[in-house]
Amino acid sequence: MLIALIARDKPGALQTRLDNRDAHIAYLKSTGVVSQAGPLLDDEGSMIGSLVILEVEDMQVAREWADNDPYAKAGLFSGVELIPWKKVI
Repeated sequence: MLIALIARDKPGALQTRLDNRDAHIAYLKSTGVVSQAGPLLDDEGSMIGSLVILEVEDMQVAREWADNDPYAKAGLFSGVELIPWKKVI
């Protein structure tokens, strides 16, 4: 099952993102369930959130993955959506 994780950073939280980025990227690479991932950007090109496509067994696994993300543990996000996703192209 593919799940799109869409997370928006809290306003003014760029330093929290930068401080935890290495741990977040290591987590993305180590878990074996990330199909695609990258930051969401504002009009100026600054990072303001995350988009991660997870390939997991079910929504519960996606929730657990999201809860264990170093960004989430650092309190970076104002909100996280987990949405089932169907790859077309």
